[in-house]
Amino acid sequence: MKMLVQLFVAFFKIGLFTFGGGLAMLPLLQGIMVEDKGWMTEEEMVDCVAVSQSMPGVIAVNAATYIGNSKKGVVGALAATIGVILPSFVIIILAVLFLGVIGDNQYINGAFTGIKAASCALILYAAWKLGKQVLRAKMDFAIAFIAFILIIALDVTALWVIIMGAVAGICLRGYRSKKLNRPKTPSTQEEKEKEDKAI
Repeated sequence: MKMLVQLFVAFFKIGLFTFGGGLAMLPLLQGIMVEDKGWMTEEEMVDCVAVSQSMPGVIAVNAATYIGNSKKGVVGALAATIGVILPSFVIIILAVLFLGVIGDNQYINGAFTGIKAASCALILYAAWKLGKQVLRAKMDFAIAFIAFILIIALDVTALWVIIMGAVAGICLRGYRSKKLNRPKTPSTQEEKEKEDKAI
């Protein structure tokens, strides 16, 4: 029961202080899950983000469901998901009720402009931090760069980019494992002679 309450409170806090969409929540999510609570390792967090991003739906809800399920099964998934949704649900209802009154207020509009700008910084920070963890080999950088070009320049939808990334990763892993398991043969006559002498 204690873990369920902790999941609910942790994700309620994430839902309450996340501005600018799901990607903006990644630094906060990582800080709480990895550094504060120790519920996940850095590697598990990267896997969580990859799965949450590639599944249909909002990344915040997907991540909450994924982490809640990994800690306490279906009940944990429900506690975490309700926790992350509840603040937005309440705030949206209040916003709809009072938007007619404050909608034209220049200070409110200015605050929203500042929040959106700060959210962009959070998303960039999340991308940089995830990039440091995920992009380790040259081919990882190549896949990320090609995916970026496909989305930005060619307007390819995220679904196809994710599928192509998965296929590229499978092919790359298969190539690397073949290369590692391939029996070593001398590539030149000189190497053959050296090997014969060694024997």
